[in-house]
Amino acid sequence: MKNKTKNNIKLFAISIAIPVIVGLLSAFITMDNMGIYNEVQTPPLSPPSILFPIVWTILYVLMGISCAIVCKNREKDRKNADTGIAAYAASLAFNFVWSILFFNMRLFLFSFIWLCVLLLLIILTIIYYKRVSPLAAYLQIPYAVWVAFAGYLNIGIWFLNR
Repeated sequence: MKNKTKNNIKLFAISIAIPVIVGLLSAFITMDNMGIYNEVQTPPLSPPSILFPIVWTILYVLMGISCAIVCKNREKDRKNADTGIAAYAASLAFNFVWSILFFNMRLFLFSFIWLCVLLLLIILTIIYYKRVSPLAAYLQIPYAVWVAFAGYLNIGIWFLNR
């Protein structure tokens, strides 16, 4: 019993650490250019920039917990678990690259298209995770909602600043 608990703690800790580290690395690479959000014209409902790191930290933790749940229940449906984890891993990569495209390269329209692919990957993650664990799928929904909102902000910034 002790070993199983230790393994679960390790699984959840690693699963949470991965997206948090991806987010921190992305923030580190783009930190000199994050001020652009305060320099450009933004669409209505644009939140203050201080909100973004708070929301992303919460989302990264939820994403990690979700992945750990799927990993823990992988034996129930290995094929859907593996496909869901692959879609999730791809979403993390797309998430990482989006920041560079948007903040460092200022490719606002291309960033929006990239974000649409990211949203599709998140939806695929939700679909496959749900087949393994509905809870894991539900924990991904805030990520999808926030990325959809980011898409609105992204296309609004492109439109208002072209």
